[in-house]
Amino acid sequence: MSTTPHTPRPSDRPSASPPPPEPGTASGLRGIALDTRPLAHPVFRRLLIGQGAAYVGTMVTAVTIPVQVYALSHSSLAVGLTGLAGLVPLVVLGLYGGAVADRCDRRVLYLASACVTWATTLALLFQAVADLRSVPLVLALVAVQAGAFAMSSAARGAIVPRVVPTHLVPAANTLYFTAGNVGQVAGPLVAGALISLPNGYCWAYGADALLFSLLLYSAFRLPPIRPAGTVARAGGLRPVLDGLRFIARAPVLWMSFAVDIAAMTLALPTALFPEAAQVRFGGGTGLLYSSVAIGSVAAGLFSGWIGRVRRQGRALALAVVAWAAAVALAGTVHGLPAAALLLAAAGAADLVSAVYHETILQTYAPDALRGRLQGVFTVVVAGGPRLGDLRAGAMASATGLGLAWTGSALLCVVVVLAGSLLVRPFWCYAVTPAPGAGGPRQP
Repeated sequence: MSTTPHTPRPSDRPSASPPPPEPGTASGLRGIALDTRPLAHPVFRRLLIGQGAAYVGTMVTAVTIPVQVYALSHSSLAVGLTGLAGLVPLVVLGLYGGAVADRCDRRVLYLASACVTWATTLALLFQAVADLRSVPLVLALVAVQAGAFAMSSAARGAIVPRVVPTHLVPAANTLYFTAGNVGQVAGPLVAGALISLPNGYCWAYGADALLFSLLLYSAFRLPPIRPAGTVARAGGLRPVLDGLRFIARAPVLWMSFAVDIAAMTLALPTALFPEAAQVRFGGGTGLLYSSVAIGSVAAGLFSGWIGRVRRQGRALALAVVAWAAAVALAGTVHGLPAAALLLAAAGAADLVSAVYHETILQTYAPDALRGRLQGVFTVVVAGGPRLGDLRAGAMASATGLGLAWTGSALLCVVVVLAGSLLVRPFWCYAVTPAPGAGGPRQP
């Protein structure tokens, strides 16, 4: 099948259900190993290579910025402001960027926002080379970079279902998330090595700019990808509100967001790692932070089964339950290796839940709305952890480490299971072949 995106007709839309299983050993191996079939599509292959390199560079910069800000200000408050500086543009441009992605050529939006991100990285490099020593300048660049990231994420999420067949969308998302988790492991290691060099900030920002150039190349090589179907011409807030109304009318969609928000706000323990390392484990902060990402990478390597699951709503809910349960158990142990192992198990469940959430968004909605849904997804995924950190920190200060870690995670298990069972369209949602179409439908 051609990899060039086009406006699908009812007769040529790819089937949403997996093709018949192949007999023999190859099929058995595919059931457990990372499904690499999307790599057979050149457009997706270039996107993944470019995004994978950018993930590493992004994490290098994500580590370098707070280190540089603290070195300049000697203030943890200033470091905290780096997160706040990016929050507002992330939310605003995440929602608005999704609406733009549903009105224009997504290739143009993706390339333009990637260029802004690259230019911002070059500006970070320049301020380090020139030794400007300005915290406000760094915070301003963080805000610009966050806004550009939100726009590009909305466009990229809407592009993926147009460059691979629908039955390969779960596998494509798994490859993306696995590459992102590899970046989360490798990026901080690279950043630590580069920052320790003379003029280390310059080396770190320079490495990010170099790696990000691969993403620019992949974006430049994209074919035109205009929204399929009826394209809304209205500007302002109306397209954004239309997208939110579509989510509100679809229990499958709003419940997928609800379980994801519950996972991040009630069961995200990362803000508690420094305290736990000091008072419980006698060190090991770095291992606690990296365990979740390592578990996600390991799960990605054995994820071939993910695309074969039909009951994707149920699978998403159970993956979030597994995440929260593993986090809760990790909060009860007093040995660092056991805690790291349980957090790795949580990371494995987190990868599965992320893949199903993204896949449901990309395949449930019509193409003309995919950009707006991806914008909401970007806001939730990027903003949710900030709320989770706030909840965990405040709760630990008021009630202690145990309740803030394990008690809240157990509450997440109860909330997600009860909510999923009560919202039957979500719990029963399955990907099935519809006559003459092949899109997902509710049973």
